[in-house]
Amino acid sequence: MAFEARCGTTAMGIVPHRDVDRALELALSLDIPFWPQLPNLSIYEDMYIQASQNFPGVSVDFDRERLVFNTARFGQELDDYFMKMEHPETFMLTEEYSRVFHRFLSAGLQDYRAIRGQVIGPVSFGFKVLDEQLKPIIYNDEVRAVLFDFIQNKANTQYQQLKKISSNAFVWLDEPGLGYAFSAFSGYNEQQAKADYRDFLDGLQSPKGLHLCADVNLPYLLELGVEVLSFDAYQIEFMPKEYASAVAGFLNRGGVIAWGIIPTESTTLAAQTPAALAVILSDYWNVIGENTGLAVNQIAEQALVAPARCCLKDTGQASSATAVGEECQVSNLEERTVEKAFAFLPQLSLILRDRYGL
Repeated sequence: MAFEARCGTTAMGIVPHRDVDRALELALSLDIPFWPQLPNLSIYEDMYIQASQNFPGVSVDFDRERLVFNTARFGQELDDYFMKMEHPETFMLTEEYSRVFHRFLSAGLQDYRAIRGQVIGPVSFGFKVLDEQLKPIIYNDEVRAVLFDFIQNKANTQYQQLKKISSNAFVWLDEPGLGYAFSAFSGYNEQQAKADYRDFLDGLQSPKGLHLCADVNLPYLLELGVEVLSFDAYQIEFMPKEYASAVAGFLNRGGVIAWGIIPTESTTLAAQTPAALAVILSDYWNVIGENTGLAVNQIAEQALVAPARCCLKDTGQASSATAVGEECQVSNLEERTVEKAFAFLPQLSLILRDRYGL
């Protein structure tokens, strides 16, 4: 990566806010800002629906708020799609599908160390969207090939737009669905996913980034060929010794890890402080250093810090909302929780930078 990480701050793409100005203000408060996705504001802000624009065979079911895929329609629209592939606007985010992205591009981003975009990854999209037989479209070989190419073009087009503003722009793939590849019931396993992902990443113009907040097999993710990995580090609770060599190898190859260490569930967050979270993260890094000989300072130099997950539904305290105005109250609770997590970030960053001489 061209930019220096040095325990800088960034965050996941999704926030619970409905106020575009406030969401942008939060994102721009970070060392590496991003354009926020606001699914509580509009159905088009859902990360799956947002990425689906112009994919053959897909339509939006507004009543059920989901994507619908039709195999026959896919075949009918494929030739037209291939003809449009040469035009960058086929893969651009329109203002209808993101109220925030275009405002982000004009937000005066030149002085940040880096800026970031995101798009849903092909594995997650392929598992989420079902055909008329209720089978994930990733099981269809023809559809899967088009899907990987389509998302690759989406990421590259977004990267080119961001790169006009910052030479240190990058786009990461949101891939919560990668965990499904490890299911014994999946018709698309982790070895297929790894092979497809390596080919997919080879075609990315952006520095290769991956984000997921599901349970992780860290060595597997670090071996996919990415350069930036963002994951929910809080939920692993401790760093297994058997992960240490994979982390050290990734960092020695120049990789950057965004450690999602600040919880975004209200009751868990209430029990934490930036200082306590710094201890947890330092303990992870010490395990890596002790088992590989990698200097902990190097781990810190190639680290970003971030919230652990997005927070669209607070599982800890959402039930406390009253029946009257419940939706508004829950939203406000979730917004407050996310904003508290964001407020921890600069404090945590400062503690770590002081501790490791950055």
